[in-house]
Amino acid sequence: MALSYELARFEAAYGTASQLPPSTTAEVVFCGRSNVGKSSLLNKLLGRKALARVSSQPGKTANINFFNVDGVRFIDLPGYGFAKVSKTERSRWADLISGYFDQNRSFNLVISLVDIRIDAQELDMHMIDFLKDAAIPFVVAFTKADKLTRAKAQANVSKLTKALHIEPEQAIITSAEKGTGIPQLRRRIEAAVLS
Repeated sequence: MALSYELARFEAAYGTASQLPPSTTAEVVFCGRSNVGKSSLLNKLLGRKALARVSSQPGKTANINFFNVDGVRFIDLPGYGFAKVSKTERSRWADLISGYFDQNRSFNLVISLVDIRIDAQELDMHMIDFLKDAAIPFVVAFTKADKLTRAKAQANVSKLTKALHIEPEQAIITSAEKGTGIPQLRRRIEAAVLS
């Protein structure tokens, strides 16, 4: 069985954890640093040009965005670690992200996005450690693979999986530009929400 991604629609955006609706269906969560290409990957995955708003300014997703994809909730968390917003706003984002994970929700799969071009960042390591400690199923999507040669991408993945202490099968190389890794990502999602 497969999800009908073309049925994806925006549900709502929430600015505080207390506003979040109860978890009533399977949830797939997207998280990552501000400029990792979350909205672009989400749009590619859903086969849409602009369902998730893409911005040339990192840090635009300031709320938790809920999408309904054929009865499954796709949840886009605000990007973390972006410096060009006020301390208050950064702290609100952090509260929002931890507020989401603190709730009793159906964490079917978390897709943790990591930029394939750069070394493992402390915030990415923290997120992966948190997911492991909380025993939440996750996969790491290495983004922006189209910006590197295949050999360089493979070399970076091998370095990043070591730094993040994950198994190679927990990682998928992706490119929102070229559609690389989208079928694998969809299979992972479907295995997590349809079983």
